[in-house]
Amino acid sequence: MRVTTQKFISQNPLTLLANNSVSKLPESDFHQICQLIIQQLTVLLPTVAIWTVYHDLERGNRHLVAEYLPECLPTSNFVCGQFNPNFSCLQAENWWRDDFPVLKITELEASDSYHTYVCRISKQNATTAEYILICTSKLLSTEQQQLLLGNAQILSNYLAMYRERSHQQQEIAALSQVLGQAEHQLRNPLALINLYAENLRLALPQGSLQEQAALIRQTVDELSIKLSDLLYRGQKANLNLKRHNLQTIIRECIKSLQHLLKEKELTINYPEQSVYVTVDNWQMKQVFDNLLSNAIHFSPRGGTITCNWQAYSNEVLMEICDRGSGIAPEELKQIFKPYYSRRLGGTGLGLAIAQKIILAHQGNLWAENLPEGGAQFSFTLPHKQQK
Repeated sequence: MRVTTQKFISQNPLTLLANNSVSKLPESDFHQICQLIIQQLTVLLPTVAIWTVYHDLERGNRHLVAEYLPECLPTSNFVCGQFNPNFSCLQAENWWRDDFPVLKITELEASDSYHTYVCRISKQNATTAEYILICTSKLLSTEQQQLLLGNAQILSNYLAMYRERSHQQQEIAALSQVLGQAEHQLRNPLALINLYAENLRLALPQGSLQEQAALIRQTVDELSIKLSDLLYRGQKANLNLKRHNLQTIIRECIKSLQHLLKEKELTINYPEQSVYVTVDNWQMKQVFDNLLSNAIHFSPRGGTITCNWQAYSNEVLMEICDRGSGIAPEELKQIFKPYYSRRLGGTGLGLAIAQKIILAHQGNLWAENLPEGGAQFSFTLPHKQQK
């Protein structure tokens, strides 16, 4: 058997790509999962033809990953524009119905020569139908149908993860654009403040007023440096990656938040054991600052914020838990979007920036409610244990 991939547009008959063009197509993790599952099913089931169709959110096209028995093709190779007429109706999707259930196998009456089964793998509408379809030489037993259904479930799960990842990348791209606009809007005012502060410092007599003018200029310089870091160091290529102790990073962040902790009489608990990760120290401080300040804001007076981490062979899992009112279900899908904020007067950028930094470190960041009350923010970071 041979595997072919192509962009798939509904309402139009499919044409196959030549073998040598497959390598030129951009590959995604989900594309590779489709290939592996299809290759596995061709070995385990009496397969004549099998394909899966999914929607590429980034490019706005549908993609087909397919495999056929050699005798089902008019030639021994896939040739652009040629296709076996036995499958033309199936690929035209004239059989598709929008009421097909998700993750349930439906048998189609498509041919007297083979048996056809389809399983929808997502809840998209008819114009972006996503499914796995298989043509077999004999009827599938109950056990074989369960095998097909199990693989369809795997595809469905990976598709949901792929779609969520694509949404995150789009939001991060939007955030990068916002930050670029912020640089343009903030750089000139900061330069003016710096200039006026220096003029005041030179004009004032020595004493506290001159020191205050000097402090204003120093603060503006620090803000300018942080603005540059925020804009240019968030990209993976520019990360200053070194081994750092998470315990040290969080201890420094807690120190900078002491005034907020004292105001609400809060305590932050974290593990005594050290764990080392390869990260950009300044970037990770921004993540902890954003997550901890968020936990402080929503924690009840006199409460406790708990930080835990667990090192595994390939990653470190970090959890920050508060005992506040939790996150409303409709907000869980919104909180990482730029400009969305649950805090009165908040900018809505803190969590979006934290997610951008974690993604740049090849990790993941998510939020959930705790059964006992409160919210938990968790993120992973790559981890290699020292030998």
